[in-house]
Amino acid sequence: MYADYYGFSQLPFRLTPDSHFFFPSSGHSSALSHLTFGLAHQEGFIVVTGEIGTGKTMLVERLWEQLDRDSYVIARVETTQVAANDLLRLVAAGFGLQSSRNKATLLCALIETLRAHRTAGRRCLLVVDEVQALRFPALEELRMLSNVADGECSLLQLVLLGQPLFRKTLANPRLDQLRQRVLASYHLGPLSGEETRTYIEHRLRAAGWQDRPQWEDAAFNIVHRYTGGVPRQINRLCGRVLLHGALDRSDGISAMMVEETAMELEKDLGAPLSAAGDMADSRHRLQALERTAAQLERTLSRLLNVLADLE
Repeated sequence: MYADYYGFSQLPFRLTPDSHFFFPSSGHSSALSHLTFGLAHQEGFIVVTGEIGTGKTMLVERLWEQLDRDSYVIARVETTQVAANDLLRLVAAGFGLQSSRNKATLLCALIETLRAHRTAGRRCLLVVDEVQALRFPALEELRMLSNVADGECSLLQLVLLGQPLFRKTLANPRLDQLRQRVLASYHLGPLSGEETRTYIEHRLRAAGWQDRPQWEDAAFNIVHRYTGGVPRQINRLCGRVLLHGALDRSDGISAMMVEETAMELEKDLGAPLSAAGDMADSRHRLQALERTAAQLERTLSRLLNVLADLE
């Protein structure tokens, strides 16, 4: 609805990752550099962690867009709450193999497939998302797969995406061998206040924004306060704000409109948009209360002075 009203070519704040909207923040640019650096070694693990919604999957979409499709084969595993044997079946399925075989047969078939791709000049890359949900046996299965080689050439390189909890898991002594094979690691944080504004404007322009609706400067600050700079939460809030703007037939987005929409959205969700946003919001409200208290104190002081003069 709001896309038609504001003349967008597509929805600018969809929650589904789309490399067309990739925003090269300082953190995302650094993470992409770490991925590129790790790929140059053609072996081992590349680890990217970050809170939910910070854009880890978007990074992989952007990376895939930059790679030569004729030189790489990528398999993805997105369901990670599985046992080690089931994880192997998911990996095999990602490379086009039927998983209805016993483990030994399936593993042999997978290795032959990886070797065939290497012979044809293609590198195989495995991306495992939500890796913090994997247990030690499954992680050990991934380590064993990373060891598969043809002579001195590794047949498979792995990218592990997960929430911050995985960094603690990775520090466990039981994973020493896996940790030693990590070539690059990066933790992706939220956007700053300035980046939040640039991010919103970037996505709007990518969707055909022609400065309609106009955004008040303070509106961007309110978005950052409630979302904590987490891209997915920014998308959720801004999409709802634009919907409200279209329903109200408004050509501008005010700070009050964002504030009211954020509060309404939090009420609908039954929780803050983000933990970071909730903390920032609490600090903001405390500061507002302190300013109000100071103003009341000054007003009371003036009233007392007036009463004193009357006496």
